[in-house]
Amino acid sequence: MASATTAASLPSAPRLRIQSLDIIRGVVMILMALDHVRVFSGVPAGSPDPAVFLTRWVTNFVAPAFVFLAGTGAYLYGRRINDRGALAKFLAIRGLWLILLELTFLRFAWTFNFDYAHYMLAGVIWMLGWCMILLAGLIWLPLPAIAAFGLLVIAGHNLMDFSAAGMFGRNAGAAGLGWLLQILYYGGQVGTVSVLYVIVPWIGVMAAGYAFGRVMEWPSDRRDAFCFKVGAGAILLFVALRYLDVYGEPRSWADAPAWHGTPAALRFIGTSKYPASLLFLLMTLGPMILAIPILEDVSGAISKMLATIGRVPLFFYILHIPLIHLLALGVSYGRSGAVDPWLFGNHPMDPPPLPDGYMWSLPLLYAVTGLAVVLLYPACAWFARLKSERRDSWLTYL
Repeated sequence: MASATTAASLPSAPRLRIQSLDIIRGVVMILMALDHVRVFSGVPAGSPDPAVFLTRWVTNFVAPAFVFLAGTGAYLYGRRINDRGALAKFLAIRGLWLILLELTFLRFAWTFNFDYAHYMLAGVIWMLGWCMILLAGLIWLPLPAIAAFGLLVIAGHNLMDFSAAGMFGRNAGAAGLGWLLQILYYGGQVGTVSVLYVIVPWIGVMAAGYAFGRVMEWPSDRRDAFCFKVGAGAILLFVALRYLDVYGEPRSWADAPAWHGTPAALRFIGTSKYPASLLFLLMTLGPMILAIPILEDVSGAISKMLATIGRVPLFFYILHIPLIHLLALGVSYGRSGAVDPWLFGNHPMDPPPLPDGYMWSLPLLYAVTGLAVVLLYPACAWFARLKSERRDSWLTYL
């Protein structure tokens, strides 16, 4: 971040793939599939049971990596086309496309119903879309200013925990501009829209990821040293702040009623995702950044598979939700001889009560996740080859 030179004024960069980023994206897409299979399995998002807790906890790395690397990818794409105006246009159009995709096809894929009048989902793709639109404006700033903005949002947004605005909470939509606070920060129900992913602090994560793209252009020794320092520093800062329990996380890890029966080690890493707290982001982004130099030179069939999936993350996302929903219908039929109507509820935020005896075992949850990945991989490999061989503009939107 030492240079104030903007991406648009630099000479264009060659088209290349950074293997470690592709592998990380591939890992997080598989973890995302695990979490989304969990939704249809009826396994809860939290539990004092360590196996259930960690099944959910490990998926916390998905959104931070997805958003951060989307920013990095935007920077690298801008360097390749060497046209800041074209990059801004691309980000704005892609953002609008993602919002439309979330509210139409993906909403149906989650529910397999057409009750759009009563339930709309503002999930991670919705949030990515709005953040890309905002990033289209931010890229006109000098790169150090973009980095500073991102870090300030990430580090400072938990000041809202101490503000008068905090009294609005998640049910602010009934009065004045409370609905805007919900979309920006608190989440919850805004009319028929269930806001799961808010804009803050994710726009800060994407902006920081965009500035991090410059780091990926550094010589490998300098880049690796930076990633080790930043990644390890974020982890140590998380441990220190979590231990002190004074800032960066609205939920104390002390033995409060909400943590009844949960082991202390799990309470310590049980941070808030909605909205994502500073400690949540330190806990997840630190290891991700630390992994970049470690994964750069790995080889083998597994790393190749992960990198292939990581080259086409949105394509994987679009396919995986309807696929795992169909697999869940198949599991229901196989277990009981009928498809449970619960699977046609308004998932993931407003489903009906879980039927007695429906919940899957964890081995079944993991087996269905593995099957989904195996079924999706040939399509991902085909699409990755297509994108590498062709330059059609529509391919950049998938």
